[in-house]
This record gives sequence, structure tokens and C-alpha cells, in this order.
Amino acid sequence: MYTTHELLRFATAGSVDDGKSTLVGRLLHDTKSVLADQLDAVERVSRDRGFEGADLALLTDGLRAEREQGITIDVAYRYFSTATRSFILADTPGHVQYTRNMVTGASTAEAALILVDVRHGVVEQTRRHAAVAALLGVRHVALAVNKMDLIDFVEGPYLAALADFGDVATALGITEFTPIPDSALRGDNVVDRSDRTPWYDGPTMLEYLERVPVGVNPASLPFRMPVQYVNRPRTPSHPDFRGYSGRIASGVVRVGDPVVVGPSGIQTEVTGLEVLGVPVIEAFAPQSITVILRDELDINRGEVIAAVDEPPSVVRDLLGTICVVDDRPVNTGDRVLLRTGTATVPAIVRGIRDRLDLTTLARAQAEDSLCLNELGTIELRLAQPVAVDPYSRLRNSGSFILIEPQDGSTLAGGMIEV
Repeated sequence: MYTTHELLRFATAGSVDDGKSTLVGRLLHDTKSVLADQLDAVERVSRDRGFEGADLALLTDGLRAEREQGITIDVAYRYFSTATRSFILADTPGHVQYTRNMVTGASTAEAALILVDVRHGVVEQTRRHAAVAALLGVRHVALAVNKMDLIDFVEGPYLAALADFGDVATALGITEFTPIPDSALRGDNVVDRSDRTPWYDGPTMLEYLERVPVGVNPASLPFRMPVQYVNRPRTPSHPDFRGYSGRIASGVVRVGDPVVVGPSGIQTEVTGLEVLGVPVIEAFAPQSITVILRDELDINRGEVIAAVDEPPSVVRDLLGTICVVDDRPVNTGDRVLLRTGTATVPAIVRGIRDRLDLTTLARAQAEDSLCLNELGTIELRLAQPVAVDPYSRLRNSGSFILIEPQDGSTLAGGMIEV
């Protein structure tokens, strides 16, 4: 049985003024994850603004512009722990113009907390955030129905919001989600269970986060290791040593396993494995290892060592969905660099098939460009073949970024479809 460290990465998302930053602040405050000097600073700023108590939203809205406007602009990462597990929280913006930040925060998350204001229910941004979570393959979704204190904790509006989100989830292919009625301002059902919702018998927010399944069994996924470094120490004690170092992206590898090297397609056998210089007989994701192979092969950084029985696809023509994260649009005919795993290859944008409307999930003609925060499907022609997987199957080996070759800036993040 292979286990992963009890660490949960999760992202929060919600429309403007749904109380997301307050909810995150409440979660940090009530789990005793805030340092005394941080809390003192928040209380001081809150008093200066005329608040009776601490404005917990200030614990996450760290940029000056965020505090002045009372909104979240950038992705704020927070780290906290309980007796059960550790957490990395990505607090993402609610405004439509910061969709790229939502994509960034959710790209590595295993769970998503989507907030709605119980008075307004599901709105356009709720559908947008649910669509991004579904598109990025976030496996677990919780619906936080916030501001229950403003309707005196009446169950009816909560059930209405739950039904509306259920329709959205079904349309997006989200098979299940966990609804939680809460009041971030008062702390009801965030860390402590509220006696003002006797009609609710589900988990509190913290209970949900502590119980949601973390990771997957590495043995259930095919082995992939992008080669990061060819290890040739040439020391007197190891004059002929040749190993291939990298981080296992998925799966398990054992000494004696047959493997294939992509994109060349050459097959060989694992004769040795090392973790931090110590020989082992097996290793699994996400360990960093050195692989020793039976044959002396010309393998370079960017190639992938993979399971023979479930090899990656080797492609020069690639179809993928991208989110543009730069002010410069991605245009048909653009010459870019594509980076996937440890491979970086020149590419050309052969065409833009469509633009995705995150509100309706309808695909519309994108003409010849995709602009900042837009998502769409593009066709790429690569200068040389790469070994990849569909994102829906393997997130790590199915993702890529597009880079501007002139200055090295990131233009877009993408998910491979073929």
C-alpha cells in the first residue's frame, strides 16, 4: 500500500462580496493558525476603519490595493495545520478579469471551496468558478452557502441555492459536491458546529477539509518520470555510472521493470534506483529519484521514462485548451515555446478552434486570437515530438505552458486533449 503525506491543497473561489476572504480568515483564526503580531495588526487596522471587532478578511487580502478596495486581486497562499493534516490554501479572486488567477490557484488543487451568498444564490461567477474547477479536474468540490446569519439561519434559501448549484454541477459533469451552510462573520459551521442550524447534520468546513480524500494511490496510475538531469559523476569510485534523475510524475517503478523512453520509443529495463544516493528496490510519485537502465542510451533532459504497458503518446501536432495569462493575446501563426514536464520545444500556433464561454460552457468561434483571461482550444505544431498524456488522464504529464521566446514570459497555461 502506497500512501502520500497528509497534505491537502485546496482553492477557494467566490463572487465579489460573497465573504470569501472573511471565511478564509475565520478558518485561519479559529484553527489558531494566525500569529499574534498578525492578529494585532489586523485588529489595529480594523479599529482605524471603525469596526468593532477584527476584520478577518484582512488576514488574506495582503496587497495594499486589496485592502483599500476590499476585494481579492491576486492568489493568496496560506499554510496551516491541524492535528489531522496540513493544508495549502489558495485564496483566488472573484472578479472576472482575474480568471487567470483562479486557473492558477486551482491548477494544483485537489479540492475547491466555492462560496455563494445565500441571499443571491448561484450567480454568473459561481458558474464560472465551478466550470474552471471542472475543467481543471479538481476532484472534490464543497459549496459554502455563506452569510446565513443575514437570513436568520432559515433553511429555505439554503435549499434553493443547493438546488441551483446542483443543476450547474450536473451540466459540468461534477458528480458530487458537499454543501455547507455557514456564517463566516460569526463562525457558524466553519470550525465549530452551530446550534443555529439544527436542520443541518453535515460536516463543518474544517471537518470536510480534514476528511476529504487526499491524493491517489500511485499504484493506480502508469509510471512517468520526466528526465531532469543526466547523472554522470565520473568519480574514481563510479567511473562508468550513468543515471537519469527526475521527479516521478505518476505511478510506481521497481528494479527489473521494463520501461520505454519517450519520444524515441526505445525499450529497456530498470537495473537500479536511488533516492538521495541510497539504493532502493522501488519508488513512487512524487519522489525524486535516479534511475539506472540496462542499456547505455542517449537520453536527454525533457525525455520521459515510462511504463511499457501504458506508454505516453508521442506527438508533434498537439490539441489543447489554454487560458491566456498575459496581456499579449495568443494569435494564429505565433511562434512560441512549449514547455511540458522538463521538455521545452519551439512550436507554432497553427490555429485557434474556439473560445470557451465559462458561464454557459458553449464554444464560440474565436477568430484568430485569444486574449487575456480567455480560454479556448488551439492547435500547435511542434518542432520535435514530445511524450505527453491527456490532461483528463494524468494532470502532471498532460499540462503545458506557452512561453514568449523573446523575453521568456508565460503567455498561457494549457491542458492537453490528445
